[in-house]
Amino acid sequence: MGRRALICGVSGQDGSYLAKLLLSKGYEVWGTSRDAELNSFHNLHLLGIYDAVQLASLNPGDIGSILGLLRRVRPDEIFSLSGQSSVGLSFEQPVETIQSIALATLNLLEGIRLSDLDIRFYNAGSTECFGDTGNEVANEGTKFNPRSPYAVAKASAYWTVANYREAYAMFACTGILSNHDSPLRPMRFVTRKIIHAAASLSLGKDTKLSLGNFNVERDWGWAPEYVEAISLMLEQPAPEDYIIATGQSHTLTQFVETAFNLIGKDWREHVTVDQHLVRPTDIARNKVDPVKAAARLRWKARHHMSEVISLMLEAELANFRGSRAV
Repeated sequence: MGRRALICGVSGQDGSYLAKLLLSKGYEVWGTSRDAELNSFHNLHLLGIYDAVQLASLNPGDIGSILGLLRRVRPDEIFSLSGQSSVGLSFEQPVETIQSIALATLNLLEGIRLSDLDIRFYNAGSTECFGDTGNEVANEGTKFNPRSPYAVAKASAYWTVANYREAYAMFACTGILSNHDSPLRPMRFVTRKIIHAAASLSLGKDTKLSLGNFNVERDWGWAPEYVEAISLMLEQPAPEDYIIATGQSHTLTQFVETAFNLIGKDWREHVTVDQHLVRPTDIARNKVDPVKAAARLRWKARHHMSEVISLMLEAELANFRGSRAV
């Protein structure tokens, strides 16, 4: 019998790609959303795995709901990927962000503890927790300095996982992931907005793109690769936290310029600054070092920013033509 995995947030970008990966490894995969009957699980359909994933409803804010599902499914591994996932939106919905990330993580860990089941737990962390790294490069030992409600929630969840790992000898770990994208990214994310605009312009459509701070610097990777690292974390002999990133950071200006170069356009003729899109607090530079993951997980990013942009643009153009590629 293969192992059984429970993916909380299976309908999102990472959850969908992770489900596909685990199925290929012979796992029995369960996935949750708040209401499995109403959720279309669009991404699972796009990846062609909808019928292979067993779906269930779960309210992460209700410990009774969690305990009931754990006793029903009896998973070997739980991947906590649900919760509000947009840094920008977290400024507009700080309470929902804290509850859906920090409180949900606590409830899942407490559910595992009370269930007495031997379950390995993965928590989705973020390099946003480091805040502005300036001229330094953050590693797993770098102090957190969160600058958004999203990062505050992720930092809280990180320390909750560490506490349960130490206090109850649980196999629980956090993947501290940098920005990672794919064709499954929702349109509200700036990377998808940029790619969508570039694809529209390449097809002759009259398109204008408005962005906020062009000078922010991030590490952009390829989501289907990042879920490989997520899976590997729970295969290790002992639970540890890992930074998952390409190790290369670029400005948003470079991201936009790279995308528009692929379609032969000057981005400055089509992109404007909208001050309403500038966040109340933002991170100028966010540079991290994934050397630990390379050494211990034997994982290293194969696609960097330019390749990610090219793959996303190719998929976006296929989507316009009615043959979406994922």
